[in-house]
Amino acid sequence: MEKTNVTWMSDFYLTELSDLREVQISLFVMILLIYIVTLAGNGAILLAIGTDDHLQAPMYFFLSHLSLLDILCPTVTVPKMLQIILSEDKRISFTGCMLQVFFLIDVVSTEVFLLAVMAYDRYVAICRPLHYTSIMNKRLCAQLTAGTWLLGFINSMVHTSLTFSLSFCGLSKVNQYYCDLHPVMSLSCSSTFLSELVVLLVAGAVGGAAFLVTLISYIYIISAILNLPSAESRQKAFSTCGSHLTVVCLFYGAAISTYARPASTYSQTHVRIISMLYGVVTPMLNPMIYSLRNKEVKKALVKELCLKLFL
Repeated sequence: MEKTNVTWMSDFYLTELSDLREVQISLFVMILLIYIVTLAGNGAILLAIGTDDHLQAPMYFFLSHLSLLDILCPTVTVPKMLQIILSEDKRISFTGCMLQVFFLIDVVSTEVFLLAVMAYDRYVAICRPLHYTSIMNKRLCAQLTAGTWLLGFINSMVHTSLTFSLSFCGLSKVNQYYCDLHPVMSLSCSSTFLSELVVLLVAGAVGGAAFLVTLISYIYIISAILNLPSAESRQKAFSTCGSHLTVVCLFYGAAISTYARPASTYSQTHVRIISMLYGVVTPMLNPMIYSLRNKEVKKALVKELCLKLFL
């Protein structure tokens, strides 16, 4: 009898960012501008790395994948968000919601692993500079990058399949402006214990392992930098990893606040603010952080801009 009371949901309803029309218009303009700047900034870095011979080192190879992820992350959520603001139709199909969850977790997971790989790359560059070229060869870089995308895909498949195999009935309003794990789980009328347990275990094991690689790499990096003989050499060494360290702090701070907790502790206002930071704002900031702190990237971007202006 219980199964007959479970309704198959063909649609979910997302939560708008504001009920006030005046505020919605301002939000639409602001989010659209941020999205355009994100696409332009990350696209410029991809173009610069792809065309400049001086940016063919492993660090920039990984940076190009980070820029690609920073384009994909807001693209998963922002277009639907803008469409909702314009049309006031807050519906999203069951399949659309499932795809949004899948691609969002895929991108976030891949970025976690990629940041760990980039930390290891900086460790080799600073702590083992004489062996850097032989260790971080093209084959290893390609294998590490392919591994990050594969692990992100597998991780997303596990979470998405567990979440959307739950039974949904009654209230279908997602307390978020996009479909995400915890907001969707909270709509289930079946037990979410297994799904929540897997989220916490995977976040603790896989995410924790990636974080540990990043942390240990930077412990060795900072130790090596402090042992350098001159202040100039220490400053030069730190400048090669300062941008990555800034991005790591921004990403992990926001992602841990969003995902590393049970669905029962879900706070609508808190998570919306945090998810807006890492899902929309951070992808815009990353290219600025790398271009402002890295002289070679800055030169390549200026060169490309000048070529576009005078051709």
